[in-house]
This record gives sequence, C-alpha cells and structure tokens, in this order.
Amino acid sequence: MGRKLVVEADGGSRGNPGPAGYGALVRDAITGEVLAEVAESIGHATNNVAEYRGLIAGLRAAAAIDPGARVEVRMDSKLVVEQMSGRWKIKHPDMIPLALAGREAANGLGSVSYGWIPRNRNAHADRLANEAMDAAARGEHWVRKVEDEEPPPTPEPAAPALAWSGATATPTRTLLLRHGETPLSIEKRFAGVGDFPLTEHGLAQARAVAVALKGRSIDAIVTSPLGRCRDTAAAVAAETGVEVRVEEGFRETDFGSWEGLTFREAGERWPAELKAWLADPSVAPPGGESLVEAERRVRTALDKLKVRYRHQTVLVVSHVTPIKLLVKEALGAPMAALYRMQLDVASLSSIHWYDDGPASLRSFNDTHHLLD
Repeated sequence: MGRKLVVEADGGSRGNPGPAGYGALVRDAITGEVLAEVAESIGHATNNVAEYRGLIAGLRAAAAIDPGARVEVRMDSKLVVEQMSGRWKIKHPDMIPLALAGREAANGLGSVSYGWIPRNRNAHADRLANEAMDAAARGEHWVRKVEDEEPPPTPEPAAPALAWSGATATPTRTLLLRHGETPLSIEKRFAGVGDFPLTEHGLAQARAVAVALKGRSIDAIVTSPLGRCRDTAAAVAAETGVEVRVEEGFRETDFGSWEGLTFREAGERWPAELKAWLADPSVAPPGGESLVEAERRVRTALDKLKVRYRHQTVLVVSHVTPIKLLVKEALGAPMAALYRMQLDVASLSSIHWYDDGPASLRSFNDTHHLLD
C-alpha cells in the first residue's frame, strides 16, 4: 500500500473571468512536510477553471511522488469538491473536460478522497495561486519552479472569522496536560531539554490528575520524551490502562545557555540577547532554539497526531511552550499571545480539531482536580 499524501489546491481569477492562475502543493500526511509545489498563470479564465486546473496539477504532482499513494484532496472550492466526489452533477460544458482530466489524474493514484476546508486553512495554496494571478495580470506566462529558490517562510495563520463556521464533522479531541511540579518550576527557572525530575508534590499532582481522568474516555496518551512528562503520563496510564506513546515533537523548547536560570539571571548575563528574544520569535537563546523553530516542530507533531488518532481523544502530556503553541494554533493568534497565557503545573486544557472548520478551545489551565 502506498504512502498517505495530502494535496492542497486553489485557483482564482481577477474579475471572473480575468487574469487567472492556480497553485497546489503535496504534503506527507504523517509529518506535514511539503514535498512539492506547483503553480502557473493560465491567462484569461474563470475561478472554476482555475480551481480545477489546480486540482489536476496537484494530483499529477502526487502521482509523480508515489503512484500508489492514498491521497486526501483539500480545497476551499465547494463546487470542485462536490463534483469530484460525485454528489453534484456537472452542468457547465467547460467543466466536463476538466473533471474528466481530474478523474484521469486520480486514476493514476492508489485512492483519492475529497474534502472541503475553509479558506483560512488553505493559505499555502491560496498564496501560490495569487502569485500566479499576479503574473497573469502582468501578461506573463509564469510557472513556479521550486528548485530555483528557497521556499518562503510559513505565514502566520489567518485570523479566524468572527462567526462560528458551522463545523459538523467529528473532531479529533486533545487533552493537554502540563507535567507536575519540578524543582525548577518552583523557582520559576528556565527548564527546557534538561531532564529534571518531579518533586514529591509533583508526583502527587500527577496522581491527582490520573484520578480525575480515570472516568474520561481516552483513546491514547502521547508524551514528551522528557522524564517529568513521562512520569506524569505513567501515573495516568496506571489509572486508565491506556498505552503511552512518546512523541519527540512535544518536548520543551531548548533554552540553551539560559537553562536553569531565572528570568532575572538571564537578563543580567545576556541583556541584549534576552531583549531580542522577547521582541522576535525567530531569535533563539544563546545555543538554544527559537520559538519559530519550536512552533514548526510542534505543528508537525500535531499533524502526525491528527492522522494517527483521527476522531479520537488523545491526552498530550507536554510543557508550557508546546501547549501554548497548540492553543495559539487553535485560536489563530499571533506569537505574542504566548506571553499572555498563564499555564500552571499539572493543569489541563482541551482543544477540538475539526476537519471541516477551525479548531475550538474548550478549556484552558484547569486545575480544579488539584487539592491545593
């Protein structure tokens, strides 16, 4: 059986009809890694034509990577998704040959399924399509060649609409548990990749969480590889009987030379570096990891979780930064939001991730299960 791939595609025109272009990309469904990008200006055309052209190009790119792949197509065009799924009849004569070309491209793969996503979750393909439309508006025939340039940085997710999207699919549910107390958390010191143990009180907190979760329906436990999380996860596993899986991507940020220091101590020794770190998420502590790098790692871990445990309930045992990054991702918030969240040891937060709409933050920093 071939690997699982995701095709994200989009297309559009300036004027409908007008200067038109499409964009598509292929991701590994497990890691989220972008394996291919394609985009092209197609002259004067309608939105629907451009969207179909994006689909066809994306399917062909997936077939070039693995002809036996199982492909999930994600588009924000309801028309294309419903017509290619066979639920809507194709009435416009211009669409019939394009749909046939799409089915021919799909026949070159192991299997293909189609799903609608809102526009703000199709930002990468939308950006490629807009580059192509810009070229078409200039009268240029332009084809994106990935090998000619470094891929652009991943943009901040677009802010969600101010209204509920009407997501109806079964969500993938994550319970986010910060590990119990450690000697460094008591003194509010930077605790990154160092393997600091739980205190006796931290172990008691882990047992209290475990008792609180015993009656919950949990399908899997995924934990950071660091000992303070593994010990917290083990306490829950002992009560629930659920197997624990280690995921490297959910480890804490590497704070480099600041490891073990208080915020004040780091500021006294590295004042300029600390100021730059607070001002720019792409800046790393000396010898450490930036928040942008940590975010990329956490997003990949989340993508893997959503594929492996789709529509299930997963307890993720992790640290302050990864949990805040997941909350930020769910809210579509800027990186600065991390500095406005208080996350206590042994606290629980909950996020539902929907296939057909934005995520939903259900609870945050819940500590009612702790006796103190």
